Amino acid sequence: MRWVWWAVRRLAGGVGVLWAVATIVFVAVRLIPGDPALAILGGPGSQASAEAVARVRHEYGLDQPVLVQYAVFLGRLATLQLGDSYAFRTPVATLLGQQLPVTLTLAVAGLVVAWVLAIVAAWWSTQRGRFAAGLTSALSVTASVMPHFWLGSVLIVVFASALGWVPAVSDGTARGWVLPVLTVAVPVAGYLAETVRDGVVDAQRSAFALAARGRGETRLGLFSRHLLRHAALPGIALSAWAFGSLVSGAVVVESVFALPGIGRALVTAVTQRDMPLVAGIALVSAAAYVVVLAVADLVERVVDPRTSAGSSARNGGARGGTARRRGPGRPADAR
Repeated sequence: MRWVWWAVRRLAGGVGVLWAVATIVFVAVRLIPGDPALAILGGPGSQASAEAVARVRHEYGLDQPVLVQYAVFLGRLATLQLGDSYAFRTPVATLLGQQLPVTLTLAVAGLVVAWVLAIVAAWWSTQRGRFAAGLTSALSVTASVMPHFWLGSVLIVVFASALGWVPAVSDGTARGWVLPVLTVAVPVAGYLAETVRDGVVDAQRSAFALAARGRGETRLGLFSRHLLRHAALPGIALSAWAFGSLVSGAVVVESVFALPGIGRALVTAVTQRDMPLVAGIALVSAAAYVVVLAVADLVERVVDPRTSAGSSARNGGARGGTARRRGPGRPADAR
């Protein structure tokens, strides 16, 4: 029953997030200067006649009150009718099917690389003395505040232009993914490294770590079998936020490295007031974030089963344990 309520809460929260995103998109697009009817007809340079503009406004319901437009907009989204893109003259669902895999690949690969970098940094900083800890902390903080456009430009200059190891832009090969993935992974790795390192330091002082050392566990064995599992819990919770950061960072990274993902499409859609495409990209991104958040919560419960127990059960168990320690009939303040 506990899992059922967890799923219901997650589903209700996800629906609320999608509704909020849809509302923000609806308001934001209408605040952009310009006539959406002209955007549908090809922009101000299309030199459309007044009759054509009026016809388009009537066809797309732009002559209706705002609340009516909002209700129609939500109704279409609820039935997954995303419509056609004004800019690309193609169904939004088709565009998302073509471009979403690129962005998801970038985000997932970036998250995996970020975790690898964070674990290596946490191991080195906790096993190599104070100098290594201080250096790793400084590098982690520096990495976490690097803007994507600056980091991507530096990587292009160093590894593509100067060294020639990888291409400067995406060329459809595995080598073309190296720089984009590193660009999105490095800032996230900075946050994760600090979180995991702090968890490892706390776990080193715990009783289970002392017991493992007493049994003759090696440093690597202690780190991989005991400390990392404890230290990874905050990082797992942070991974959901990190995935959202990776998807948002894709807007810049895909433009820098010419990747055909939803980030580049979003830039085009916003500049051309392409509301169906903007709404589709925003809702798909929000849905992906909701799913990743649920998966992170589920993984955290699997790694640490204590998180799945309700607070009432924990409190009840604590009270029962206290009563058993006191013994029958012994008052709480008895000495």
